[in-house]
Amino acid sequence: MATTALLLRAHHPCNPSPPPPRTAIVCRAMASTAAAAAQALRSMAPPHRPELLSLDLPRYDPARSRPVDLAIVGGGPAGLAVAQRVAEAGLSVVSIDPSPGLVWPNNYGVWVDEFEAMGLTDCLDTVWPSASVFTDNTTAAKSLHRPYARVARRKLKSTMLDRCVAHGVAFHQAKVAKAVHNEASSLLICDDGAAIPATVVLDATGFSRCLVQYDKPYNPGYQVAYGVLAEVDAHPFDIDKMLFMDWRDSHLPEGSAIKDRNTRVPTFLYAMPFSPTRIFLEETSLVARPGLAMDDIQERMAARLKHLGIRIRSVEEDERCVIPMGGPLPVLPQRVVGIGGTAGMVHPSTGYMVARTLATAPIVADAIVRYLDSGTGGVTGGDALAAEVWKELWPTDRRRQREFFCFGMDVLLKLDLPGTRRFFNAFFDLEPHYWHGFLSSRLFLPELLMFGLSLFANASNTSKLEIMAKGTLPLAKMVGNLIQDKDR
Repeated sequence: MATTALLLRAHHPCNPSPPPPRTAIVCRAMASTAAAAAQALRSMAPPHRPELLSLDLPRYDPARSRPVDLAIVGGGPAGLAVAQRVAEAGLSVVSIDPSPGLVWPNNYGVWVDEFEAMGLTDCLDTVWPSASVFTDNTTAAKSLHRPYARVARRKLKSTMLDRCVAHGVAFHQAKVAKAVHNEASSLLICDDGAAIPATVVLDATGFSRCLVQYDKPYNPGYQVAYGVLAEVDAHPFDIDKMLFMDWRDSHLPEGSAIKDRNTRVPTFLYAMPFSPTRIFLEETSLVARPGLAMDDIQERMAARLKHLGIRIRSVEEDERCVIPMGGPLPVLPQRVVGIGGTAGMVHPSTGYMVARTLATAPIVADAIVRYLDSGTGGVTGGDALAAEVWKELWPTDRRRQREFFCFGMDVLLKLDLPGTRRFFNAFFDLEPHYWHGFLSSRLFLPELLMFGLSLFANASNTSKLEIMAKGTLPLAKMVGNLIQDKDR
């Protein structure tokens, strides 16, 4: 249809005009083909069928309005981890979630050493001994000698629910509409009319930020990704290596609009090969502001799969992710305690959160138990208790660490594809202590400064100039924020 319209305009006797250049027609045809391929990919996705665990969860009885020590809003990994630990200490806990038995839909990838440290290796379903990174079209892959794994979502959730049930956590299936606070406790009003009194309220609702308050404009970067778990005829990847990042762009035609978009705001392929014919493939925009459109991501993915010769037979599941990164921290302190995405805990430079929040859950839980159980310093509830827990969640060193990560995000936001490639060439050539620690939030400000100096020293001359040019304002912003930050 578009070509016919062009021909009609070119031959109109009252308004003659030269035909469009051949390159323009070719690029339009390529764009049409890419869009059609993306549509074909989308059409293979099966209907969304929520997977529910067949567990008999003990229910909270709203008719009795029994006060609880802790009410947790949201049933994600972090919320359940806190629930189990607080209940294990002998305190009463209720978990409020609209679908408490729903298996989490997203694929979680983690470094194995992170789950080993938490005793959760039995909740990993596939482990790759190493990972690889392609930074450009001509050089060989970098090998990352650090085992990587996919989390067994069903196993993790059933394990966490079993532990919660064993320690007496009650569950209420509803959404929380609002919280009403008095001096020593709070009342959670649910959409089913139930009113649940609690001494402490924990918001673990993720990016919905159900109850936690922010007082600054929220303007994060966004990580956007589209993935499919698929049966394929074949794929070119080593099944003993997880593909962590593939920044190659040889799949995009020279001179095309899609290649130009990718050069300005690049995406990479992330892949988990389970067998020669079964693989999870995900095209990801690391961080952009505003976030890339999902249609654009899907077109890039379809073009990449065609170039790699990957023909999909069937799609088991598809995944659409939009993850806010960076932005301000919530008001510190405030009456409702937060954890995970709602508390600003997403890694601002990478989008990682699951392992970090699971590792932080015991800190939050132990603080709640300590102050509720013993009344340390006269703190037994209300604003004073919440303030103490927030201090444990966001101590000075963690706030400073996050400022550095936000600085990293601000630099990445300014990099095009060549700059991004140069950055990750230098990043993954660092001593493992540095890149391991950066990705896993293990480095604090003194070591992060050493990390930054090491990265700069390891970068190419072009990359050094680029970092100085594009990183000066973000660096000044970080220094200013660090100076203004005071212990709360």
